[in-house]
Amino acid sequence: MGKINTATIFIVTIALLPVVFGICLCFGTVFISPAEYMCASPEMANIVWLRLCRLLSGFIVGGSLAVSGAAYQAILRNSLAEPFILGISGGASLGAAIAIGFGFTAISFLFLPFFSFIAALIVLSLVLLIARGAGSEYANNVMLSGVIAGTLCSSMLMFMISVLDSHKLNSITWWMLGNLEQGNMAFLEVAGITLVAGTAMLYFYGREINALTLGDEMAFYLGINSKVLSLVILGFASLLAASAVALSGIIGFVGLVVPHILRRLFGADHRRLFPLSLLYGGMFLMVCDTFAKTILSPREIPVGVITSLVGGPFFIWLLNRKNNKS
Repeated sequence: MGKINTATIFIVTIALLPVVFGICLCFGTVFISPAEYMCASPEMANIVWLRLCRLLSGFIVGGSLAVSGAAYQAILRNSLAEPFILGISGGASLGAAIAIGFGFTAISFLFLPFFSFIAALIVLSLVLLIARGAGSEYANNVMLSGVIAGTLCSSMLMFMISVLDSHKLNSITWWMLGNLEQGNMAFLEVAGITLVAGTAMLYFYGREINALTLGDEMAFYLGINSKVLSLVILGFASLLAASAVALSGIIGFVGLVVPHILRRLFGADHRRLFPLSLLYGGMFLMVCDTFAKTILSPREIPVGVITSLVGGPFFIWLLNRKNNKS
């Protein structure tokens, strides 16, 4: 696509964002029309503030997961790669659960993303270590290793839950299901800054990532150190995934669905794909959360259930499509 088309894509996307945001703002356990939002009562102002925070949280989490998924797919050269399937979300959730269970979050809220990031890096390192030396089957081995690592992290998380007291048990259980309700605005700010900075860094390396997706040999001829670049990109992707998990708990398949659709619609240039993943990933999760709040109103179901119902069949379709090509 040329420069004009690229500019048009971003203009349309940015124009679409406030429309989606405004529609999602109206829906919840109770529908509130735009005219009612103009009411100046303190109760209405409180409802607006809560919904705004939740939508902002959904946008940040969705954008973080989509951008990290696009990065994982590029570096591993596998369209099925994403934080949830690779076990990164499971590792980050285990780290966050340790921070909650052992009371570190009472000292500072920053311990939650810190533990999530460290655990995500440990799991990623283990996955890459297990999959090394697989030759042509490296990408498939990474996926299988990620599934195993995620299962092990889930087992350790279940063990933690079985020995915790009821108060911490409730906190971790609800958080695990995917919860976008935010009571800590400072945490939301940190996650937002992480998203913008991480996406900017990935965009900066967009040309090199494009070359790397063509193979290590092509990257070498262009003067790119593929091993160092891969580690840097995987580090940024893991930071974004850990930040999203620490903020909202486990929400799967956003990093699979959004980048894949955008790549088919707008091409594989990562200088375009990363910012678009941020915007559309955020909008996608806001819409999913709106459905989660309204489908069984006044009951609310976790947003992770909605993304799994969308992403699960999508993953099966991708897997079958890949097998048919093979």
